[in-house]
Amino acid sequence: MERQIKNDTSSVSTEKKLDYKKEYKDLYQPKPQPSLIQVPSISFLMVDGKGNPNDPAGEYQTAVGLLYALSYAIKMSGKGPQRPPGYFSYVVPPLEGLWWLSENNEIHDYSKKDRYCWTSMIRQPEFVNQEIFDLACEEVIRRKPEFDPSSARLVSFEEGLCIQMMHLGPYDDEPKSLAAMEKFMAANNLCNAAGQILGDGTVRRHHEIYLNDPRKTEHDKLKTVLRCPVK
Repeated sequence: MERQIKNDTSSVSTEKKLDYKKEYKDLYQPKPQPSLIQVPSISFLMVDGKGNPNDPAGEYQTAVGLLYALSYAIKMSGKGPQRPPGYFSYVVPPLEGLWWLSENNEIHDYSKKDRYCWTSMIRQPEFVNQEIFDLACEEVIRRKPEFDPSSARLVSFEEGLCIQMMHLGPYDDEPKSLAAMEKFMAANNLCNAAGQILGDGTVRRHHEIYLNDPRKTEHDKLKTVLRCPVK
């Protein structure tokens, strides 16, 4: 059965630190079996790039560093003299990514990491608008000049109908979970919609949400939400 996600934080106390992973379990805590979900519009900071994410000097590491610098600049804005309207205390959400290969929309061949294209992204709380984002960019330029915020953007992203599951273990073992997702699609008369272009120009992609820091977590204990757009 298709599950609807809560998309209303109005009841969350501004005195309590909101943790999106705990508040929106449908998004961040699926079971290790495929299930159907309707994903609403969510605000993200996004950075596009290409190349092997494991390259320590590659674009991906720089993009991730920039996203966290901007996200923490926004989070810390609540402690300044100009507290953003509607600000509430929260935990910075986890890193996420959209993935595809440069020559097509498939992501299943893990031997071609150098040909990866990706959009790295971090969810932002509902009070963040373009003005707050611009101020965060100025703060990063001032405090962390090694980053160029011009490559980042604030986007309202609506994925729509997807299937997802929790993948447990190393990233390179994801094909096992992806195979289970393909089997679920076939059994439920669904088609993989990765590569579909929506009316607003958005291209639907394979999506991953990283719930652990791979630098601090044993690979067999990693938790990754795998999500695939369907139609």
